[in-house]
Amino acid sequence: MTRGDLVLADTNVYLSATDRSRDNHRDARSFLQRCTDAGIHCAVTGQILREYLVVATRPTKVNGLGLPLEDALGNITVFRGRTVFLEENEAVSRELEALVRRYRITGKRVHDAGIAAVLALYHVPYLITANRDDFAVFEHLHLLTPGEALSALPT
Repeated sequence: MTRGDLVLADTNVYLSATDRSRDNHRDARSFLQRCTDAGIHCAVTGQILREYLVVATRPTKVNGLGLPLEDALGNITVFRGRTVFLEENEAVSRELEALVRRYRITGKRVHDAGIAAVLALYHVPYLITANRDDFAVFEHLHLLTPGEALSALPT
């Protein structure tokens, strides 16, 4: 990564930054906090914010964080203040359809294709994610874990 790069952090990065019990909590939190100082522009999409709210407000007994709604919304406000918002417009929808056709994506994996479509359309070179396997099929993506991304930040 070099100064001025635009990167997209996956939902799991924001969830890890919020949830101290996750293995990559420190790396995710540090990466998100240090991006701006390193000259990296972290992006977010509506899909990522929706996914965050779903998991953050879902009870812990069903694999959520169990946050009160106001806390989860407060976190979204913080994230939005530190990120560039990438619109999911008609062109993204067309790119999504093309990726789904090309890679024969079905079911829940369509969510991953939606993120890949945003990255392709906006020419975002990096996706920061704890779930590399979910995105490995998309050749145009440069995938980094939060720890790898933290190490790759310019000094």
